[in-house]
Amino acid sequence: MSGSGAVGLENMRGLLPARLFFGAYFVLFLVCAISPYDRSVWWAENSPILLLVGVVAWVQKYHRFSGVSFSLMFCLMALHTIGGHFTFALVPFDWVTDTFGFERNHYDRVAHFSVGFWAFPIAEILHRRNLVNTKWILYLFPVFSIVTLAGAYEVFEWLYAVSADPAAGIAVLGSQGDIWDAQKDILADTLGALVGVSLFALVRD
Repeated sequence: MSGSGAVGLENMRGLLPARLFFGAYFVLFLVCAISPYDRSVWWAENSPILLLVGVVAWVQKYHRFSGVSFSLMFCLMALHTIGGHFTFALVPFDWVTDTFGFERNHYDRVAHFSVGFWAFPIAEILHRRNLVNTKWILYLFPVFSIVTLAGAYEVFEWLYAVSADPAAGIAVLGSQGDIWDAQKDILADTLGALVGVSLFALVRD
């Protein structure tokens, strides 16, 4: 194969994960937009995800994400979009609740855990563009970024809950009566971030 042909094939391979990512999200978004449990909750839950999709599209112009990054990022997009359709407390997740004897629906915890997976693409950008000089920063900065975003999102949920219709506010907050819900959500985000950077450390080279 000629040099130009090899470069062309590599470009096509690089574009394929991106097209799968955006295409799969678009289809899931349309399906979950049909008759959601509460339209105002649906908008509140999907607005941050739409913003994230826009950020990924913008960054993709300057940084070609790996297939692993796209796969990990899509976990959050899928779980959150489905959660917005049902509301997180009402997603059909009874098989997990019954299997482990939980007292509440923990679908939102799984979604928050997937937020941490975004530490992988953050570390990938830092590494490929040589933006940091030490491994400590390479691994810690993505985790700290996720923790910061997790706290900011909890503030967003709080502001929405106190300003929106009470029923919609409770649905978005998703605490299900747990007074430590926000702290547990941030912990789930953090644990997911630790998994994300650990996976990056394994496949980095």
